[in-house]
Amino acid sequence: MSDPLSRWREHADTAVLLDGFHALKHALRFGAEVPVAVTTDRKAALALAGELAGDVRDLLDTLLTEVSEPAYASLVPRPHPTGVAALALRPSREANLRALARTPRTAPVVVLDHPRNLGNAGAVIRLAAGFGATGVVTTGTLDPWHPTVLRGGAGLHFATAVERLGVDELPAGPLFALDPEGEDIRGTKLPDDAVLAFGSERTGLSPELRARADHLLRLPMRPQVSSYNLATSVAMTLYHWSATGAAFPA
Repeated sequence: MSDPLSRWREHADTAVLLDGFHALKHALRFGAEVPVAVTTDRKAALALAGELAGDVRDLLDTLLTEVSEPAYASLVPRPHPTGVAALALRPSREANLRALARTPRTAPVVVLDHPRNLGNAGAVIRLAAGFGATGVVTTGTLDPWHPTVLRGGAGLHFATAVERLGVDELPAGPLFALDPEGEDIRGTKLPDDAVLAFGSERTGLSPELRARADHLLRLPMRPQVSSYNLATSVAMTLYHWSATGAAFPA
């Protein structure tokens, strides 16, 4: 078997970085293929797994290789406090598109329309995974698999289908777009096959997506407050879906 640094270099151009213990833990729980995983302290990482992730502790035992701190620092742009990093193979676009297109759906698809903030996109993916959403789609130029988005998603890109699509390529289903001019969301029951669209914090929905929306909804907000953070808006909307008769996962 080749050494971990050689394996890392072999996969670095095509795999995605799992930055830290929790990202690796989540990715493994949801079936990610991990060709190489390293740590600066194998004993400590396995102890953490025994405490917080017993379900993947044995798998981590077979994957993790201890490397020196300088070697670890040479592999990652910003060392994580847990001293753990791994590379995972990105799910195929074809598989994600099949998941997004499959009907009937038991959970909505979240659409981020021309998002700008990489960290916010990662936080949304983490939220969507927690709610069991079918997937997260971005429109525009932001890459939802960018390393900063992956860091914010804590490895949960592997728990839901994450892709970038054009507005004309969005999955089928009634399109509910969040907009200050929409109807109060509290009067609407969101169906499981909904497509939930959110504009950027600065510019809102693009004209193209707004024109395609079947329904415009607004979140309750105190007058003179400009907007909610993007991840907060997604969380409020997914919670509303889950609380009004959704087939919420156990």
